[in-house]
Amino acid sequence: MTLTAGVLPLERRYRPSGPLDLDATLGPHRRGRYDPCHRVGSDGAHWRTWRTPGGGATVRLAADPAAGEISTQAWGAGADWALDAVPLLLGADDDWSGLELPPGAVRDTRRRLPGLRLSSSRRVFEALVPAIVEQLVTGIEARRTWTALVCRFGDPAPGPAPDGMAVLPSPAAILSITDWEWHRIGLDGARRRTLLGAASVASRLEEVGSVPAEAAMQRLMTVRGIGVWTAAEVVQRSHGAGDVVSVGDYHLPSVVGFVFTGRPRTDDAGMLALLEPYRPHRQRVVRLVEAAGVAAPRYGPRMALRNNRSL
Repeated sequence: MTLTAGVLPLERRYRPSGPLDLDATLGPHRRGRYDPCHRVGSDGAHWRTWRTPGGGATVRLAADPAAGEISTQAWGAGADWALDAVPLLLGADDDWSGLELPPGAVRDTRRRLPGLRLSSSRRVFEALVPAIVEQLVTGIEARRTWTALVCRFGDPAPGPAPDGMAVLPSPAAILSITDWEWHRIGLDGARRRTLLGAASVASRLEEVGSVPAEAAMQRLMTVRGIGVWTAAEVVQRSHGAGDVVSVGDYHLPSVVGFVFTGRPRTDDAGMLALLEPYRPHRQRVVRLVEAAGVAAPRYGPRMALRNNRSL
C-alpha cells in the first residue's frame, strides 16, 4: 500500500531478539532534552528526524512491552528508508558475547540495563555535524549552537512531530550560511571551517558508512579539523562501533579511572590501559561506565561558557 508522504505514516513493528531499552540505546543520538532532531514524548515514545538518501523523515518509536515489540511509524519522503534502518538503529547487530565484567559498578549496571545496545544510524554526516559543534566547548554551549543551527537552517519535520523539531540542514544549506549567521548561532571560526569543509565533501563522507569503523575514522580524519575524538564520536553513532573509545574527551578518562580504581584523576593513556582487557568491547564498557552514573570528584576549574558576541 502506498501512502502520501508526510500525511499518513508508514507503519511497521519490530521484534528485537532480546531485551531492548529505548532510552539507553538511543541516548547517544540525543543532544539534550530539547534536541530538535530527537525528542522523547511524555508517553516514553522517541521521535527522531532523519535526513535519509531519499529525503527527510520523522520516525516515532514506541515500546509495546506486552507484545515484546517496538511500534514504528514514519512520515516524509525518506520514510521507507528510515523504517528499513530501524533494526540497526536499535542495535540489531550489536554483539556483547564474550564480554566478562568484574564485580562492581560496571557489572551491576549491565544487570540493571540488559537492554542497552549500541545503535547504528547509518548516516555519517548526521553524526558528524553535532560532533563538530561539540568540539572544545561546554555541553550547554554546544547544545545551544546545535539547536540554533537545525531550527534556523534545517527543514520542517514531516508529519505530526512535536513542536520545535526539524531535519538536519543539508550540506548545501550549511554551505550557504553567511558569516554573520554563523556568528549569531555561536559557531567560532575553527569549528565553522571544519563544518564547511565537511559539508563540501559530504557525499564522499557518507560512503565511509559502508567500511569498517577503524577505516572510516581514518577517512574522516583526512578532513581538516577532524581529529581522533571527533571521528570516534561519529563512528560510535553511525557504525555502532563497539571497540572505539573517544580519546581526548575532557571528562571521560577520569570517570573511567574513578569507576575502576577509585582514583579521581586519570589521563587518556591510563584510561586505555584500564579498558585494554575488554577488547573488542571497550566502547560497550564505556557506555556502561557512563550509565552507572558515577562522577569523578572535580578539583580543577570547569570550562567556561563563552559569550557569542565575542566570537
